Amino acid sequence: MRIHLNIIFLAILFFACLAPQACQTPAGRSAGNVVDDSAITTKVKAKLLADNILSIFTISVKTFKGEVRLTGAVKTSEQKERATTITQSVTGVNRINNLIRLK
Repeated sequence: MRIHLNIIFLAILFFACLAPQACQTPAGRSAGNVVDDSAITTKVKAKLLADNILSIFTISVKTFKGEVRLTGAVKTSEQKERATTITQSVTGVNRINNLIRLK
């Protein structure tokens, strides 16, 4: 009986060690990291759409590990810089890769 309990304990310990790895994406990210990036993307998009100047442009926002990539087109370099400034104001943004081009 004691041997069976030891085997069961070892099996539980083995699977408990594997469980955290099973909860990761193929890129090695947890579900929480993916949700955080989605929240950042949503907040940046909402702020860009709420902006009187930038709301008329189509700006795409993608976030991976806190790094935000902006793509699209605007008319002036000031508008491009404004998109960066707005993005920087969102909590959780670590880096911005502004690939917005000028029309």
